[in-house]
Amino acid sequence: MRQFFDRADAGRQLAKALSHYAGKHPLILGIPRGGVPIAAIVAEALGGELDVVLVRKLRAPGNAELAIGAVDETGRTFLTPYAQMGNVESAYIQHERAAQLETLRWRRACLTPGRRSTSARGRVTIVVDDGVATGASMIAALQAVRQCEPARLVCAVPVAPQDTLPELASYADEVVCLNAPTEFSAVGEFYRTFAQVDDDEVLACLHVG
Repeated sequence: MRQFFDRADAGRQLAKALSHYAGKHPLILGIPRGGVPIAAIVAEALGGELDVVLVRKLRAPGNAELAIGAVDETGRTFLTPYAQMGNVESAYIQHERAAQLETLRWRRACLTPGRRSTSARGRVTIVVDDGVATGASMIAALQAVRQCEPARLVCAVPVAPQDTLPELASYADEVVCLNAPTEFSAVGEFYRTFAQVDDDEVLACLHVG
């Protein structure tokens, strides 16, 4: 099992795998919180521009750690097959979606005060997270960025379950994944150190970026 020491280690390894984009001034979009420190390292290595793409997972009833989907800032929603099959009541999904949209508005105001998000139109755009579990948040992020008409849309993660890669590939022009295990329970198991990232760290990354 390939394991990363921490997010900085994962960022350096991911930057090497994306080195073919160096010098093309790509837009690197981190998914807060955990994806942003990795995205910052990738952006610096490639000579790219750093920003965030904001999505929120929709939490399963009674299990906040399980994603049944995700929503982006425009309200566009992606649902996992579990939710699509009607295993979650639509009223619950609508309530959870509204709650997460309110959080997204608050996070945008906090993380990028006084400015809009950087436009991906016509640019090589790389969406980065610290790992993928269900794929819901990454897919919602890719859908959101695709609406901005990037020249090329890349999904880049240190680790994702092998069986999620085909679906990720259907939303991106390229998927770069360093570790795709067949057995997977949580992103954190592939890091020796997987500390929680707070908003101050995200803001520090964006300020430097």
